[in-house]
Amino acid sequence: MLRQFFAYYRPHRRLFLLDFGCAVLSGLLELGFPVAVKAFVDVLLPQANWPLIGLATAGLLAAYVANAGLMAVVTYWGHMLGINIETEMRARAFAHVQRLSFSFFDANKTGHLVGRLTKDLEEIGEVAHHGPEDLFIAVMTFLGAFALMFAINAELALLTCLVLPMSVFVTLRYGTRMTNNWRALFGRVGGFNVRIEENVGGIRVVQAFANEAHERRLFATDNARYRTTKLEAYRLMAAGMSLNYLGMRLTQMLVLVVGAYFVLRGELTPGGFVGFLLLVGVSFRPVEKINSVIETYPKGIAGFRRYLDLLATEPDVADRPGARPAPALRGDIRYEGVAFAYGTNRPVLRGVDLSIRAGETVAFVGPSGAGKTTILSLLPRFYDVTAGRITVDETDIRDLTLASLRGQIGIVQQDVFLFGGTMRENIAYGRLGASDADILEAARRARLDGVIEALPKGLDTEIGERGVRLSGGQKQRLAIARIFLKNPPILILDEATSALDTETERAIQASLAELAQGRTTLVIAHRLATIRDADRIVVVEDGRVAEEGRHADLIRGDGAYARLHRAQLADGAA
Repeated sequence: MLRQFFAYYRPHRRLFLLDFGCAVLSGLLELGFPVAVKAFVDVLLPQANWPLIGLATAGLLAAYVANAGLMAVVTYWGHMLGINIETEMRARAFAHVQRLSFSFFDANKTGHLVGRLTKDLEEIGEVAHHGPEDLFIAVMTFLGAFALMFAINAELALLTCLVLPMSVFVTLRYGTRMTNNWRALFGRVGGFNVRIEENVGGIRVVQAFANEAHERRLFATDNARYRTTKLEAYRLMAAGMSLNYLGMRLTQMLVLVVGAYFVLRGELTPGGFVGFLLLVGVSFRPVEKINSVIETYPKGIAGFRRYLDLLATEPDVADRPGARPAPALRGDIRYEGVAFAYGTNRPVLRGVDLSIRAGETVAFVGPSGAGKTTILSLLPRFYDVTAGRITVDETDIRDLTLASLRGQIGIVQQDVFLFGGTMRENIAYGRLGASDADILEAARRARLDGVIEALPKGLDTEIGERGVRLSGGQKQRLAIARIFLKNPPILILDEATSALDTETERAIQASLAELAQGRTTLVIAHRLATIRDADRIVVVEDGRVAEEGRHADLIRGDGAYARLHRAQLADGAA
């Protein structure tokens, strides 16, 4: 894991060396101060040479100014190093998420994914800056301080060595427990994000059912769990810091008493005594630095593990080795013995055989859960078949690259997703970089031009998050305009008008009829009246094709379609 972590430093070697070099120089200057004080007390004071004292003071001041400059470089450029690594990781994680299959998003909550791309990576950035640098400086300062202690008085240095390991033990013991605690805390943050996102996204449902109090109770539970976990982290931190502080003060008291004894016996100079006391403080500073690293390290390592887990998740659907870009497709589609199951669950589709000619409009009907949407989701490879194969223009779709295949399939769904932004940006999503003339033509063909003209800023009108400022019919027209702009040879309409009122549905159907001209069109419909004129109707029951044919032929056949038709007629009459 550490090897993987340090690999992110390679593109930023110069920045790392600048930060690291300045930190080392700063640490050496810190070690030099107790030595300077020793010389000041033992050499300069007995001589009473004020010009020399003034010169030494000026030298110390210059060293401190230089150290201040070094610390400024370490603080700014060091954090730049951490932010650069954090930014690179976030870009890599986001790009990886774009590759993941629908099955991954089916199994993971959005709030947890948002946490992985934000909070986790912020903590990694802090560790990237402070981790290696602080650990190295701590070890260097620690060893340097003890080397100087032994040079001043070996017996006193050995005595200090006996006490210090207890502080190191306390630091390591509490550090391990804090690592586990911060991993749990990140899980709480993910749960937090999920709760907030669901509440804000579903606020209309919450208020419609007057369930604000219920939501507050759910949030209070998550809030309390987060508080408990974080307080445990601070309890461990407080115990570790307090014990470390106590250890340092006890060591200083011991040195104070024993050092005074050595001074009185003439075995230690007054300057050496003062310098040794200062070195004890310097030697404990690395322990404090390690404590600080241990505070950030568990967060960063916990975040990095979650980051690696995310990157290790392979998409279920990916380009085969040797997959080639799809040529311009005509739209001849064949399902040959297709079977499919979500994960290890029971099969959703079994032995689906279907042939669709280019330019044909085929409607899929059947009860809920029969497998209609699954059949059409397999065509753009949102999921891969578990048996059999699907071909387009006699080519197995798995032999085509995903991007080139999906680039020639247009999808209009019942639940239209719109991005927060303008009308222009949402229509242009169908073909990025499209001209205004093309966008306006697509809007006109989708019967959206009248809506745009009535808006205060036309195409530049903000539509709100998920198009909240548009009606259901306007959202559907916008989605259809996207497909007109994309102009794909294959079109999938998944209950695109079932949530609309009759008048709006009739207007949308006119747009869809124009959209379907000259394309292979696959339609899932709930209301059978909307697909009477389809070239063919396929009835799906229990994961199989029960029957297929034209509307009139299926009615005469008195099979599954005829039963559905009679049921809808009866509902209409009622």
